[in-house]
Amino acid sequence: MNKLLVISVVFCLSGCQAVEPWQRGLLARPEMQLEPDRLQAKLNSQVYFSNEASSGSNDVAGAGCGCN
Repeated sequence: MNKLLVISVVFCLSGCQAVEPWQRGLLARPEMQLEPDRLQAKLNSQVYFSNEASSGSNDVAGAGCGCN
């Protein structure tokens, strides 16, 4: 079990990459983000949480009808 844990930690850490200061500008561009359109992502989140009738840690709380 110990060997498996060590191997998994080493495997996960091998994926880490240092980013140089001149590379950060490229990585900060909108098309490099997971959700390039923040407004659309916010709307999708609101619709999802309204349909699920849940109030998670987001700033939306739904009643299940989508009318909030």
